[in-house]
Parts: sequence; structure tokens; C-alpha cells
Amino acid sequence: MSRIELVNVCQATGEAGPLLQQIHGAFGVVPNMFRAVANSPAALRSMWGSFGALGAGTLGAKLGEQIAVAIADRNDCSYCLAAHTALGRKAGATAQEMAAAQAGESDDPKTAAALQFALAVVENRAHVDDAAVANLRAAGFDDGEIVEIMAHVALNLFTNYVNVAFDVPVDFPGVKLRAK
Repeated sequence: MSRIELVNVCQATGEAGPLLQQIHGAFGVVPNMFRAVANSPAALRSMWGSFGALGAGTLGAKLGEQIAVAIADRNDCSYCLAAHTALGRKAGATAQEMAAAQAGESDDPKTAAALQFALAVVENRAHVDDAAVANLRAAGFDDGEIVEIMAHVALNLFTNYVNVAFDVPVDFPGVKLRAK
């Protein structure tokens, strides 16, 4: 049971109502995470806007979802792991690619570099060295893409923390967290 109210979509008032309707249009349902965040229309607007902006970014949906599952696993966020595994599959990733990404790995060197960087940012609270950024450049990322990877990290930290702190019920097919 969630530690905070999950806003009823039919009873949402003010700015939250139209935002939840947009989310419903995108997913066909309103996932519990959005219902939890809807308690703050400003937070919901920020999160939904970030998903939209990054979805239209240059990295592509598949890499964005791979980054998300790596961070979710590292933060023990069952909700985000389940949601982003499903979304990654819809974005064209295989089950094996998503499982590897969950471990921070990929057979594709460019994807592997992005995952390693994202996890280094999370594990070191953004205290990365010159070599971490140089590795991204060597893998073929430009400065704009590097900043976009950081934006994915930031968004996923927010969603992980919401779901873990508030114990939001998972409403996607479950995925097992890796043993640490």
C-alpha cells in the first residue's frame, strides 16, 4: 500500500486532471507512479514534461530505457525496473538486452559506455573524473548527448526515489531485482 494517496484520475482537480488525461492517452491507463506524483501538480508537470522532452531527444527510446533499468536496479526500485523493462521491450530492446542493461552491461560498446557512465554518476553522486566523460566521447557521444544522458539519470533518480520512498504499488509485470 502506498505511503501517500494515489490520486483518483476521475476526481483529480486543477492542473493535475488534464495532465493525468494526457498520461492516460499515452499509456491507455494512468500508472500508479503518476497517480502518486499527482499530489503535487508542479511535480507532475515537471516529471511528465521531462519524459516528453527526453522522449524527443537524440539518444532514442531504447537507450533511455536501458539507462532507466540500470539505475532502477542500482536503486532497488522494483517499480521503475518493471515499468522501464516493459517500455524498453516496446522500444525494440530484446529481453536479453534489457537484462544486460539491468546489470549495467551491453554488447554494444556505445550503449555499454552510456550505462557505465550513468551508473558511475549514481554511485559517486556525480563525482566523475575526466576519464568518465572522455570514455563517452570515445564511444561516439557528443556533448549534447552526454548532457542528455545526465538528464536521464536525474529523471530516473526522481522517479526511483518517489516509488521507493512512497512504496508505490507496481502495476507493470514484475521484474526481479538482481542480488547485490
